[in-house]
Amino acid sequence: MAGIELINASVSLAGKVILSDISLCLTEARIGILGRNGSGKTTLLRLIAGLIPPSTGSVLIEGTPATDRRSLLPQLGILFQNPDHQILFPTVTEELSFGLRQIGKTAAETEAEVAALLASEGRSHWARANTHSLSQGQKHYLCLLAVLLMAPRTILLDEPFAGLDLPTQARLARRLAALPQRLITISHDPAAVAACDRLIWIEAGRIHADGAPAQVLPAFTQAMALIGERDADTDLAD
Repeated sequence: MAGIELINASVSLAGKVILSDISLCLTEARIGILGRNGSGKTTLLRLIAGLIPPSTGSVLIEGTPATDRRSLLPQLGILFQNPDHQILFPTVTEELSFGLRQIGKTAAETEAEVAALLASEGRSHWARANTHSLSQGQKHYLCLLAVLLMAPRTILLDEPFAGLDLPTQARLARRLAALPQRLITISHDPAAVAACDRLIWIEAGRIHADGAPAQVLPAFTQAMALIGERDADTDLAD
């Protein structure tokens, strides 16, 4: 089964090592990447997405180097934590059309596919809406629809439930669970990745644990509780 392969991949930024010797073969349908803030998990997501190159080693997406962004468009989609960092166009139709035009769809094909998707989602009335008039949850959903139009084999999710109220979280979780694509979820929240097939715990830029959630989550939760019991940020007062 094709998937995502990282081979001794490391990332250094501004002379600082962020990720060290990451080797993974990601083929499962639901994969979680868990870590506290500053652990390197977001850098790992950016590395897999081809947004930054490895300083050493390599990253392959379905056999294609992750740095070949144009070739990756049909293979890999990404849903960022903040939709305002992802939305580029003033109307919903323009936003949804952009990716399809990038892969060579005609204007007529693009219009038909966008209209069909919005209709299937019960959101035909969004077509001419201003993207900035949407709520945060609606913007998040729009970004997901833009990704789904590209029909990628894998979707990267960066803290997908952050900043959403509980009903919106429930709707998004239900929609994501029904997708046929491989989902790789990056989060610091154990609840967001508890249902995954495989869980990878990143700590200090390295793989600390890799396995079933039933094994990884208890160890992660215990470690985070111990860290929380210490006054780990007292140095900021100096």
